[in-house]
Amino acid sequence: MTARILVVDDIEANVRLLEARLMAEYFQVLTASNGRDALEICANGQCDIVLLDVMMPEMDGFEVCKRLKADPKTMHIPVVMVTALDQSEDRVQGLNAGADDFLTKPVNDLALITRVKSLVRLKMLTDELRLRATTGQEISVQEVMSASILRQNAVKPKVLVVDDKPSSYERIVKYLAVENSVALVSDPKEALLRAADEDFDAAVISMSLTDMDGLRLCSQLKSLEKTRMLPLVVVSELEQEEKVIRALDMGVNDYIRRPIDRNEMLARVRTQVQRKRYNVQLRDSVQQTIEMAVTDSLTGLNNRRYLDTHLAEMMTKAKSRDKPLSIVMCDIDHFKKVNDTHGHDVGDEVIREFARRIKKNIRNIDLACRYGGEEFVIVMPDTDMTLARVVAERIRNEVSMHPFIVEEGAKQLAVTVSLGVSSRQAETDTGDILVKRADNALYEAKRAGRNTVMFQAAA
Repeated sequence: MTARILVVDDIEANVRLLEARLMAEYFQVLTASNGRDALEICANGQCDIVLLDVMMPEMDGFEVCKRLKADPKTMHIPVVMVTALDQSEDRVQGLNAGADDFLTKPVNDLALITRVKSLVRLKMLTDELRLRATTGQEISVQEVMSASILRQNAVKPKVLVVDDKPSSYERIVKYLAVENSVALVSDPKEALLRAADEDFDAAVISMSLTDMDGLRLCSQLKSLEKTRMLPLVVVSELEQEEKVIRALDMGVNDYIRRPIDRNEMLARVRTQVQRKRYNVQLRDSVQQTIEMAVTDSLTGLNNRRYLDTHLAEMMTKAKSRDKPLSIVMCDIDHFKKVNDTHGHDVGDEVIREFARRIKKNIRNIDLACRYGGEEFVIVMPDTDMTLARVVAERIRNEVSMHPFIVEEGAKQLAVTVSLGVSSRQAETDTGDILVKRADNALYEAKRAGRNTVMFQAAA
């Protein structure tokens, strides 16, 4: 695992020390001696993680961090504050500025490298989601995320607390309840089930559970697909430094040591909730991009791209099972006249209503696609020619017998459709061959006067 680490410190000796430690682990290291240069490097997309000193002239680390997290272009970059300040209020100030962690000088080498590797994994996941979310979309991911940030504050985070000691969990629940909806679970097995069943924004887990190693629970949560992305914050004792490092190495997102500071706990959980919601929004955007790529926006049916991809698979399945498969190609009659007479808005209404009537008259296993313009294709598995013609005739009747209501009821249009049918009949038949036959049959239906169903058998 490698990454580009930006080290920001105005003291050259500190920069060189961190640079040597990181390069020994084969990380690429960039350096900056002031906040202005650091912001420029990050804005240009040149780094994956920032190790940021707090005490710098002109612009301190807190201000640099705030600016990074306020900019949609850089808000996803993990920031670790590295400083000699060791008071709780200093950590809280850094976390409230948006920092992902706060390491105190002199920095423990193992703790530093483990934390960097943990944040690199998160950054790689976020980068992949950002790349997919922007593919094929005109709107930038920065705009999507900016809008998401405004919306997410309106929803109270849901946090799972796993702790079996009243003296401990009463304080944790009290602290977290200020900003979150808290669910307390004392039994680790129950916690695992609830985490899988419910949509939590974060989980806070004690590393001092009586009947189970807290890290074992963390490992189980990270291994399950349903809970793999759930941010985990462990609560540790001062003497559990090695376990904290192991926790970070296995994928735990953050930790807080006892005695717990209320504001620090709130800040650390808040950071994890924001990062989780950010990635959820990115995944939703990815899903939307995928759906947009294979869905016709006007009708909600699949598009020609989807048909081209899936028809071959459906044909292969039909051949392997020696089952019939039929295709119906539909074309709205005189559709150009509809557009020319009533306008394209009415034409769109007719297209949408026609698609609705197709869906009404086919099965869930059938594939209906908008082939282009006013032309549609229906693929019907386990359907022979006789049954396909019955379905085609039913669609024709549904269209011709019931006028299309447009312009919010102001007009009624008489619409008809011509249909061509073909079916798999030979081992050499392919999806393209069936589409061609159905298209030929559709052409014959047009020549025969329209508003009719024609079929073409194998030559």
